[in-house]
Amino acid sequence: MLSSAGWAQGAWPTKPIRIVVPFNPGGAIDALVRVIADGLTAKLGQQVLVDPKPGANTIVGSEIVAKAPPDGYTFLITTNSTHTNNPSLYAKLPFDPAKDLMPVSLVSLGTILVLVKADAPFSDLRGMAKWVKDLGRPATYGSWGIGSSGHLYGLMFEQALGGHYSHVPYRGDVPAIQDVSNGTLDITWASPTSAKPQIDAGRVKPLAVAGSKRSASVPQLSTFAEQLVAGFDLSLFVAAYAPAGTPAEIVDRMSREIKDVIREPAVAEKLIAQGQTPVGSTPKELSDMLARETPIWAELIRQSGAKVE
Repeated sequence: MLSSAGWAQGAWPTKPIRIVVPFNPGGAIDALVRVIADGLTAKLGQQVLVDPKPGANTIVGSEIVAKAPPDGYTFLITTNSTHTNNPSLYAKLPFDPAKDLMPVSLVSLGTILVLVKADAPFSDLRGMAKWVKDLGRPATYGSWGIGSSGHLYGLMFEQALGGHYSHVPYRGDVPAIQDVSNGTLDITWASPTSAKPQIDAGRVKPLAVAGSKRSASVPQLSTFAEQLVAGFDLSLFVAAYAPAGTPAEIVDRMSREIKDVIREPAVAEKLIAQGQTPVGSTPKELSDMLARETPIWAELIRQSGAKVE
């Protein structure tokens, strides 16, 4: 008699697979996952459905997967905030990301832009820093949630550039971009995909890319490190997870399939166009990355004093 794991390896998948995305439908991560889901559908012979479940800095959608049956038919694709930020930020989580979610694959490294209104009287970080200091009030900046990477980048920004900033959390980067374009928010962090419509319409402009390397999607835009601020090189990444207890054979198979899909030229081109650098990894490689970077983000959160009860 075959073990359940052995049966799963041979038979899986026998029905549609759900990938939960803890972000708004139509946003950057949702768009990225839909490209991957289409490729997985073709490779696995079963439909791979994308199920957006936004809210609470990825907690709403991530909890659904953490508490789902570990049968190989529910996965999570989320940003690093779920693991690197939330455990330090929230006094109590309804699940433990490190224990309740199994690493499957590092999907991609992200690109984050800093945006201001198109008619802002500066075009680089030094100009913005001077403008903020002369503003006479705290400059408002948006992110996709308290304790999110965008929030912490803003805190690093304030420490590096000086001046006073006030954080405004949003449910995703798209509404924050809209508020920058209409002048009710001074600055925001956003993905190139979310920002592109407003940039193309001439309503907002990007000043720089967070990180130490230029993005393949906007190679003409210099980095924070190039312009002014060394050390903006923590990874903003997207990764796939399964409920703890999912058979290792299924996790390994999904890891290989994701890696193969995102390295297909047509898919890789779409991901790059969305501001992502396709990677793909083994479960262990993702686990090692989480172990390396989580303490760094945790210390930033501690320094920020950010806490959600």
